[in-house]
Amino acid sequence: MEKLRAVEREGLKTDIPAFAPGDTLRVMVRVREGEKERLQAFEGICIARRGGGVNETFTVRKISAGVGVERIFPLHAPSIAEIGLLRKGRVRRAKLYFLRRLAGKAARIREKRGAGGAGGAGGAGGAGGAGGAGARAGQELVVPGAETSEPEQSQT
Repeated sequence: MEKLRAVEREGLKTDIPAFAPGDTLRVMVRVREGEKERLQAFEGICIARRGGGVNETFTVRKISAGVGVERIFPLHAPSIAEIGLLRKGRVRRAKLYFLRRLAGKAARIREKRGAGGAGGAGGAGGAGGAGGAGARAGQELVVPGAETSEPEQSQT
């Protein structure tokens, strides 16, 4: 049994980014056409991860020409050249199969704010923050009637 685990450990890739369902990925797949080999990008939202070790797989969904296309990739397969993390998504589920029945703007996923690491800076990916007021990045949100932290100066 220990020999089997040792063989499995040899087949594991180490250059895989930490990604979860809801993240937008660009998977570079090795495609063989006769004698030639080329890389083909498959870019979409990760909707599921399952399994563990050498048998782990993940599902990526994209919309191509108005049709939803899903592809299941073995995580440690030699046919996958590279996995690029484009954006982190903010979701509350481990499996995002509900996206299959949504279309257009309803199928958007909010971007995770704060601890960047994926491409651009954390921005507003969906719902506006602070009660729907929608302040732009770098602007202070002023709420009428709210107290400020600055001490008031008396006019004497």
